[in-house]
Amino acid sequence: MTAPWGTNTRLLLALLLPLLLGACASGPHGAVRGDDPAFQPVAPAAPVPPEHNNGAIFQVSQRSGLFDDDKARQVGDILTVRLVERTQARKSANTSTSKDSSIELPGPTLFGGDVTVNGRPILDNRIENSRSFGGQGDSAQSNQLDGNITVTVAEVLANDNLVIRGEKWIRINQGQEYIRLRGVVRPVDIRADNTVLSTQLADVQVAYGGSGTLADSNEPGWLTRFFSSPFWPF
Repeated sequence: MTAPWGTNTRLLLALLLPLLLGACASGPHGAVRGDDPAFQPVAPAAPVPPEHNNGAIFQVSQRSGLFDDDKARQVGDILTVRLVERTQARKSANTSTSKDSSIELPGPTLFGGDVTVNGRPILDNRIENSRSFGGQGDSAQSNQLDGNITVTVAEVLANDNLVIRGEKWIRINQGQEYIRLRGVVRPVDIRADNTVLSTQLADVQVAYGGSGTLADSNEPGWLTRFFSSPFWPF
């Protein structure tokens, strides 16, 4: 008795099933709060008690000076980043090529005359070729991100630059919106109100996204993504 599923069919299902499950599990809105350690806040280090208490207000063991302002400078301090991101790109291309060629081969003669059938030469040859190509492309992209996010100092580098990172989550109705930020800032770029512009950060990583019903409705389903992926050969 022949099985209803052939060997080839079972083999095809065995190959496609992991891809389908992977496409389903790796949706674009799978982020949850605290799932990426690169953006998790950092707690300040516990201060080491000094051997000698040399003052009730000023402590030598603390890095801040007696007349310093309240800017972020140590691990665990907070800093507000003002997001003022603007990016705009445009690219266009236009290509046109053409090529024409012609080859004419006269027929051989026999006994001093052309080889003919019913008075028409049959061995004359003429080859003509014409090729042309035209291509045009135009691409434009514009992005804008405004807002504020307060992050923590994760590391103080040897040159006193600060590595900052953090995330901000807002729940609205059936969904959540999040902003994640990581970068390096110079203490001199920090303003008196303990803020810094995102354009003054080095090695900056900014991620903005969402999760929930609204975000899912704006994305194709996992089966559509699978058939649009490079795994689908057609």
